[in-house]
Amino acid sequence: MEIMPVKIEDAKELLSLYAPYVRDTAISFEYDVPSLCDFQERIRNISSFLPYIKAVEEGEILGYAYADKFKNRKAYDWSVEVTVYVRRDSRRVGVGKMLYHALECSLKRIGVLNMNACIAMPKEEDEHLSNDSYYFHEKMGFHLVGTFHNSGYKFNTWYDMIWMEKIIGEHQKNQKNVRYGEWTI
Repeated sequence: MEIMPVKIEDAKELLSLYAPYVRDTAISFEYDVPSLCDFQERIRNISSFLPYIKAVEEGEILGYAYADKFKNRKAYDWSVEVTVYVRRDSRRVGVGKMLYHALECSLKRIGVLNMNACIAMPKEEDEHLSNDSYYFHEKMGFHLVGTFHNSGYKFNTWYDMIWMEKIIGEHQKNQKNVRYGEWTI
């Protein structure tokens, strides 16, 4: 398996990987699958300044991960929100772990200090949402920092949203700027 940068040409394959998460789960709080054009624009916008990567095996994309700005205020520059999606038939074999490891290394190199993950959480597991994402992030070194109760409504069910964080760099008094746009794998 190889980890490499996502290209705009990957949008159709990535969208087909993402669509079941929108249609069938509460993992994504989106109700409608984005159009190919919208998905291409997401890739273009994010990858121009932060890592957007894919795991490829035998020419097929098994998963993807990316970091996006946490907030659009200068003081948040050292924090990012991270996301990972793995093809449903490729889960639990280390794809997500490889993607997050590569993402973390790339983020460290450009000066990012905090990785934040926004995760949908069920009050009770159901056919649309389990606690798997929480346990995955915990295994990857993330820690729970907060819960927003009843913040997402999908499939006639209210879901909580949790935030988890992982500190990946040293916070200093005279912090160097993040080198957006200079990321590599």
